[in-house]
Amino acid sequence: MGEDFVAQSLAWLAPIAAVIGLGVAAYLAFWVLKQDPGNERMQHLSGLVQKGATAFLFAEYRALIIFAIVVAIILGFAISPLTAAAFLTGGALSVVAGYIGMYVATRANSRTTQAATTGIAKALRVAYRSGLTMGLTVASLGLLGLSLWAIVLLVGNVNLAHNIEAVDGFVMGASSIALFARVGGGIYTKAADVGADLVGKVEAGIPEDDPRNPGVIADNVGDNVGDVAGMGADLYESYAGAILAPMALAVAMTAGQLITGVDATLALVLPLVLAAGGIIASILGLFAVNTNDSSKIHKALDRGTFLTSGIVFVLILLVVLLWQSNSGAGLKTIWFFGSAAAGLAAGLAIGKITEYYTSYHHKPVKKIAQASESGYATNIIEGLSTGMLSTVMPAIVLVAAVAIAYVCGMQVGGAEAAVQFGVYGVGLSALGMLTTTATTVGVDAYGPVADNAGGIAEMAGLPPEIRERTDQLDSVGNTTAAVAKGFAVSSAALTALALFVAFKTNLDAKLPADAGLNIDLANPFVIVGVIIGAMMPFFFGAMTMGAVSRAANAMIIEIRRQFREIKGLLQGEPGVEPDTEACVRISTQAALKEMMLPGILAVVIPVVLGILDVNILAGFLIGVLAAGFLMSVYMANTGGAWDNAKKYIETGAHGGKGSEAHKAAVVGDTVGDPFKDTSGPSINILIKVVTVVSLVFVPFFITLNGGFLHGILS
Repeated sequence: MGEDFVAQSLAWLAPIAAVIGLGVAAYLAFWVLKQDPGNERMQHLSGLVQKGATAFLFAEYRALIIFAIVVAIILGFAISPLTAAAFLTGGALSVVAGYIGMYVATRANSRTTQAATTGIAKALRVAYRSGLTMGLTVASLGLLGLSLWAIVLLVGNVNLAHNIEAVDGFVMGASSIALFARVGGGIYTKAADVGADLVGKVEAGIPEDDPRNPGVIADNVGDNVGDVAGMGADLYESYAGAILAPMALAVAMTAGQLITGVDATLALVLPLVLAAGGIIASILGLFAVNTNDSSKIHKALDRGTFLTSGIVFVLILLVVLLWQSNSGAGLKTIWFFGSAAAGLAAGLAIGKITEYYTSYHHKPVKKIAQASESGYATNIIEGLSTGMLSTVMPAIVLVAAVAIAYVCGMQVGGAEAAVQFGVYGVGLSALGMLTTTATTVGVDAYGPVADNAGGIAEMAGLPPEIRERTDQLDSVGNTTAAVAKGFAVSSAALTALALFVAFKTNLDAKLPADAGLNIDLANPFVIVGVIIGAMMPFFFGAMTMGAVSRAANAMIIEIRRQFREIKGLLQGEPGVEPDTEACVRISTQAALKEMMLPGILAVVIPVVLGILDVNILAGFLIGVLAAGFLMSVYMANTGGAWDNAKKYIETGAHGGKGSEAHKAAVVGDTVGDPFKDTSGPSINILIKVVTVVSLVFVPFFITLNGGFLHGILS
């Protein structure tokens, strides 16, 4: 009783760490907002971005309220009222995290520009602290909400198997909002970016972020709603899912009497403790990010990431040793260190691989830049080739992490529970990768702030040396954004795999033997599901790419109209201003219109397949995971490589700005924009949404005895 009480008490470390994280986030936000916002022109430009971002988010959230209420009602009837309440909680906290991060980021842009007038160190500090505000808010709210639901319903509760579905609902709420945020934000930002670049840089020959371009403000707004609010929602739901997966597996092992007593409690509590430690480690990592040397900005950000990861490695070791010393069954839980560490190491490795394929300091991007000398087609061909090749090493690293995590987990207990401990180890590997979520989101959200700072410097007519400093921050931000996307899709694959195992374990435990899951290639239903699942990322990618194309076309027509009809605009005559609100309105309306169908399909399709037959659904989840992981890596890396090939040419290589190679690279970049910022990131959320929806609806599928087709055929 005493040992079990102590084990249950450890769960409270999670909400305590979350509150500390929110406190530090509040301090960082106040610090950023106290900085000098610059002159009147800079404040005006920043205000336009703030206004556009706020208008879009509120319009998006109004649309999502209807969706959330409908889904909650369905969950209340099909599963339980508690599940519906948890669903709404998960979605609401995601909205809060996204809004807070966007609020600070859109006010940090002009402050970063002003800080750049004093040197690179102050500008880096402002941009990174605004990003870490978002990172800590995302991780802390995710952990706070999930941990409180888990403590109330699971820790110390004998009715674990029933209550786990309610906790699953929290993650489903997070996933649903994340998908809409990513799709909507991605369509918004890329419609503006593509339109502004093609008409401004290619047709009119004016610089990027030129104040004459009506699409520039919409582009800056898009950076925030896409890469701040969107990425934050993405990793918020990955983080919550990674915590949930091993907890769900622990509940299944407890229900099957494979672990009992203090071991059952510690298996349930361990994910919460590791997530709590990750938040504290991210706070400590803040102190490592500082430099006065513009050439060492990337190293400074890396120091923060590596320090955070190092602290987490030590924490994982201490926690599993604590479990081993208190194990009632003499479990060798030290092996779980290998499982969690494999995921954390894989995340770091995939980040470096992504950097190699997307940074212009390395060969692949330089080859794309060189190919641009031959024209548009060779730029596109080389970019596609680079993106395809970039999927190989991440796939190998991910497979190795899963294998190591599984094998290590199998060493923990006796032969009768070896497989279950192995899959629990896979769940810990996903959590290990995501313990540094606060830092990862912080580094990613830093990028849009630096990008906006450069835009404000250009539009406000500041001296060239200020734009050079903001460009140095921005060039690092392009690479960190690509790395964050690689991290996001890798963590999505691991999290989805762990959630799939939990889904299968729950069905196997609760369905009658003749209706159980039979994931066998000899079962035609499984093959049917795999093919449908593998098709889904292509269908999803087509919908989102098409949405960007339609929205960008409307943006291009509007920018051309303004250049043609507003006298003196293109010539830069004093007092002549573009109608930026028209472009913001086009992006907003297009994003809201186009985001609904992909988001609804991602929720509805797995439920429909599960109603037909759970074996079709199982195959579907496998197909989505395999094809979606590779598709998302390919699209994100291809877009990142095209983007930085353009940036490399703009440094003066291959003729520099305005050359034929530069024009070809701009076209490649505009093709890559929806690849890396809309379709690719949306697909990695799709992987998790379909899996967590399937997990939440397990009780409903059980009432159907495995699906209608099974009942008919049997």
